[in-house]
Amino acid sequence: MTSTSASPHPNSGCTQRFPVVVVGAGPAGLTVGNILRAASVDCLVLETETRQFIEQRPRAGVLEEGAVRGLQRRGLADTLLERAQRHTECEFRFAGERYRFEYAQLTGVHHWVYPQQLLVTDLVREYADVRAGAMRFGVRDVELHDLDTDRPSVSYTCPETGRREVVHCDFVAGCDGARGVTRTALPADRAHISRSDYGIGWLALLAEAPPSSDCVLFGMHPNGFAGHMPRSADVTRYYLECPPGDDPENWSQDRVWTELQQRLGANGAPPLTEGRLIEKRVLDMHNYVVEPMVFGRLFLAGDAAHLTAPIAAKGMNLALHDAFRLGDGLVAYLTKGDGTGLDGYSAACLGRVWDCQEFSHWLSEVYHGTSSGDPYRAGTTLARLRRIFGSPTAARAFAEQYLGENADY
Repeated sequence: MTSTSASPHPNSGCTQRFPVVVVGAGPAGLTVGNILRAASVDCLVLETETRQFIEQRPRAGVLEEGAVRGLQRRGLADTLLERAQRHTECEFRFAGERYRFEYAQLTGVHHWVYPQQLLVTDLVREYADVRAGAMRFGVRDVELHDLDTDRPSVSYTCPETGRREVVHCDFVAGCDGARGVTRTALPADRAHISRSDYGIGWLALLAEAPPSSDCVLFGMHPNGFAGHMPRSADVTRYYLECPPGDDPENWSQDRVWTELQQRLGANGAPPLTEGRLIEKRVLDMHNYVVEPMVFGRLFLAGDAAHLTAPIAAKGMNLALHDAFRLGDGLVAYLTKGDGTGLDGYSAACLGRVWDCQEFSHWLSEVYHGTSSGDPYRAGTTLARLRRIFGSPTAARAFAEQYLGENADY
């Protein structure tokens, strides 16, 4: 990554111009692109991976009802609403018992389960094939230039020709995730990054096995947390708490299923349906927040601006929350000269981000307290769980955060 004040490479190829360049074709970037194209605003989406790769990459799968309504209002939810699973309850398993949490009955609000790769496939098709948006896949060495001026640009190496291409623009939307280049474009003296490390890992698993329950399961066990998340009729996502930095190869198929059966076991619960593991990777649980989410003409969205560990299933929802605000703000500015949305973008997004960060920390104690080896933490964890299931007020407060009821999509 070169300095953001540097000019593009002098040996660059054909110069292009778009009002907006979107870096990253995940849920945030593609949603921003679709909002712009729906308003007849030209933009270019740059992605380092291939289209096939991003349409098959398994990631998150839980969508808040508000996020789906936001997609629906923008004409981006037709296939989702046809195929997604509607979830109205979840189940906690601890101390050998099962506790059903019927959040839709309590609140009238539900979750949708729709794997991220399916949403990305829908958004790419709508943006590129239906709304004729410009996209470049497989680009390399993306660099941002002159972000603190009114003439920013983005350069990249074209995978077909190997030449440097330069794109002049009015705005850059940084939607390229936690490992992308746009977050690193923020000057150290202008951006503050807050980080929290939980000191635990999760072994993320995909199993070729039908779900063993009609809902999400959370297992709090002295051996560690375990999670069961239905993804489709034939595939289930599982999580197992493990040491941070653990090697996935330490977890044989037999070991994985033995731990899952034990940690998710409870009186009256049938054994889990086992199957071949098609993914094993270790996630080190940590969060970060970049403040502000704006530098000059660069606007960050999604994981480029903030990372929320999958503990609370908020990552994709936060990305969409950012994208709706950023897309609408860019349209208002570029079509009407109204900069209100862009001026208030960072503050509006960060309010929601910090709410989710706080809930993630609270929920981490619920999930991991019993396996901490600390009798005090284990005792307070069980007290929290008993309160959720013993107090309608506590249950309602938990449901509000779990469902993202206060999110303004």
